[in-house]
Amino acid sequence: MPRGGILHPDCGGQYCCSTAYQSLVIKYQLICSMSAKGNCYDNACTESSFHTMKVEAIHGERFATCEEMRHTVFEYIEVDFNRIRSHSAEL
Repeated sequence: MPRGGILHPDCGGQYCCSTAYQSLVIKYQLICSMSAKGNCYDNACTESSFHTMKVEAIHGERFATCEEMRHTVFEYIEVDFNRIRSHSAEL
């Protein structure tokens, strides 16, 4: 598993309060993007983007391999999301 990656968790208690979860974050030297207080608004932009991707590209899909899923996510982000969708920062 790669170390030092940025982790964007949901705001649920299972992420900010779970010792088992926090142990894995420490074990794999991940950088958690949520504040120490578990403020979900720190991640509002990321949460919104992930929700949109799940609804538009992943929910209900069946992937035969991890590579197929990675390809779908890559295509969604690089083609649909970044190039086609208008973003509030551009308005």
